[in-house]
Amino acid sequence: MSDLRPPWYLKPMNRLVKAIQKAGIPAGPSQILTVPGRKSGKLRGTPMTPFEHDGGLYTVAGYPGADWAANARAAGTGTLTRGRKSRPVKIVELSPQDARPVLRSFAVKVPVGVGFAKRSGLVQDGTPDEFEALAGELAVFRFDPVS
Repeated sequence: MSDLRPPWYLKPMNRLVKAIQKAGIPAGPSQILTVPGRKSGKLRGTPMTPFEHDGGLYTVAGYPGADWAANARAAGTGTLTRGRKSRPVKIVELSPQDARPVLRSFAVKVPVGVGFAKRSGLVQDGTPDEFEALAGELAVFRFDPVS
């Protein structure tokens, strides 16, 4: 499974979502996570769909080995932006065991992410069981407020 690559349309779609957000227009449930690149230090923005689970805010990498996930892991902090509103966040990666219930919740709460996972071949049906089985394969992060 770790040889999965992002679909060809992901970069153009991400550029479009970032442009819409930069214009101050919230684009559906997506937000932009901005963190410094782990090699260049240059700020990198990536669209994602954070969701609430048990009172926390979480996100799931769309495929194993996603560059943004490695950057987020290295940075430990970043900025979440939706439209013209931004907030700093602490980025905490979950262990595979802690990720299991969050992945189950993702399968129910983030239909756009389920569709992406199905189209990219990561899951077949998008069931909570299928997503839970990806614990340890997909990075799962919690966003904590920075006071």
